[in-house]
Amino acid sequence: MPPRTRKARSYDPDKTRHALVAQARAVAEAVRGLAPEALQQPTRVGGWTVRELVARIARQAEATSHALTAKAPAVADLAEVLDTDTREAAEETADVTDRLARAVGALEADLTGPLPDRMVRFAVTRLAELVVRTDDLADATGLDIPLDRQALAATTRLLADALAEAVPGNSVEVRVPPYAAVQCVEGPRHTRGTPPNVVETDPLTWIRLATGRITWAQALDRALLTASGERADLSGCLPVLG
Repeated sequence: MPPRTRKARSYDPDKTRHALVAQARAVAEAVRGLAPEALQQPTRVGGWTVRELVARIARQAEATSHALTAKAPAVADLAEVLDTDTREAAEETADVTDRLARAVGALEADLTGPLPDRMVRFAVTRLAELVVRTDDLADATGLDIPLDRQALAATTRLLADALAEAVPGNSVEVRVPPYAAVQCVEGPRHTRGTPPNVVETDPLTWIRLATGRITWAQALDRALLTASGERADLSGCLPVLG
């Protein structure tokens, strides 16, 4: 039986807007006053230093603000653009934490009104990137950077939906309580009760798995997920985003 067509998930414009600003503000406040030696520490992201990662987040805030407020915004994925100019931004900026604080202030000032419906999906993708980069930054610095609840929820759902789209089917249920549950992988489809193949994990572990920050084997070894059923090994399906 072919998999059921998935209905596109909807996101609340106001909650998305508030989460985007709240998460960006949390990062800016956390990195304020980082010592020069801390800024030179390596991260787990493509050879970037902490300084370059902060510059990346600042550039994303600037680009997001511009895209969401432009009369005819370019809503294409910004990842490639941001990847190419992250190091340039870090090199040209004397104080990257100050640049981030100013970028977040501008973002907050620009996003005072409701998001247009056509921009909500774009804003959610930027929010997801921000959550992933926040976790990268916390990993590199040891800072306790809070994750906004709505930001965590939206990112979890976006990445769960990405998995369901990448490997469509109904034989495995992936549960990430309390935010998401999706079915994926071709094969027998359950009709009632507990499905025969179930994967369950927490939101932050799911985000790290879905973006390649940890592997399936690492998550199992650390007891960060449970997987039951002969089709419940998703190691060949992850990550869904780099």
